[in-house]
Amino acid sequence: MTKDKLKQLEDKNQALEAELKGIKTNNSQFSSQQFFTDSDIDLQRLWNAIWGGRLIIISITLVFSIASVIYALSVPNEYKATALLAPASSSSSLSLSNLAGQIGGLASLAGINIGGAASEDKSVVAIEVMRTWDFQEKFIKENNIEVEVFAAEGWERTRDQLIIDSELYDVVNKKWVRTDFDVSKGQTEIPSSWELYEEFRDRLSISQDKASGIVKVSIEYYSPNLAKEWTEKIITSINSHVQKKDREEALKSIAYLNKKIDETNIADMQAVFYQLIEEQTKTLMLAEISKEYVFTTVSPAMIAEEESKPNRALISIIGALIGGILSLIVVFIRNYSSSTIRQEYS
Repeated sequence: MTKDKLKQLEDKNQALEAELKGIKTNNSQFSSQQFFTDSDIDLQRLWNAIWGGRLIIISITLVFSIASVIYALSVPNEYKATALLAPASSSSSLSLSNLAGQIGGLASLAGINIGGAASEDKSVVAIEVMRTWDFQEKFIKENNIEVEVFAAEGWERTRDQLIIDSELYDVVNKKWVRTDFDVSKGQTEIPSSWELYEEFRDRLSISQDKASGIVKVSIEYYSPNLAKEWTEKIITSINSHVQKKDREEALKSIAYLNKKIDETNIADMQAVFYQLIEEQTKTLMLAEISKEYVFTTVSPAMIAEEESKPNRALISIIGALIGGILSLIVVFIRNYSSSTIRQEYS
């Protein structure tokens, strides 16, 4: 009797296990079928929404495409002039650096530091000076290009003449007439030094190749002739700026060293001072005669024949893409809103 019951229980367990396996198989098949069915429904609904709103998509994309083309054509051409420069080698600086290593100890006893100035890389300093507000402000004023920097809005190739914004500057009476200035910031109809600097710094590009040391100076402007002219002038200006500064420092150093010679009777110290004066005199001579004092021109700036910007094709493509994306968003929102309303009334 007990054996019969155990056998019955085993048969029931096997039957239950078979049923469970069948249920699991059916559930997995049902889930996968349901997943693919839902995906098909979602994709079909998405495609129906796009196809139903095709006129909206085409219209909005077309409007944005036309608007971007019109904008691209309205943006004036700009041209870039680029000069390649190499740091000018200075034998005087090298000599002074070697001298600093030899007699720096004696010179320091007299309160003179000759190591830093001699070993200083003038080209690196000059690059940073060119980027400063003070240097660019002086460059603009010295060349009298305030109107060209701030009020120009284009260039006529046929007449080689700048187009000046009449709302900013009166060309006939030669005076500033702008009215959209901010009084709270201390602005007037005449552009401030900072405003001129902001306009000019965006047009000036300076970079240096760390491996070769070659410096690239570029100016981008409406007129290719002025872009070339300004590039040449800014290189001349930075050479003159550093040259003048070194000349003044050399004269001060020579005067100071002569004073020290008169104050000491120690022969070794006097010999140090005479050597220093000799090197400072070489620096002074170099500053007097050398035109390319900091940078020598490897490749001069040329008049560009093709514009550097705007990229009209890219502007048009971006405009069309924005229009297409915006139109899809409008169609999906519209479809979602109508579906929600139908569900509420059903």
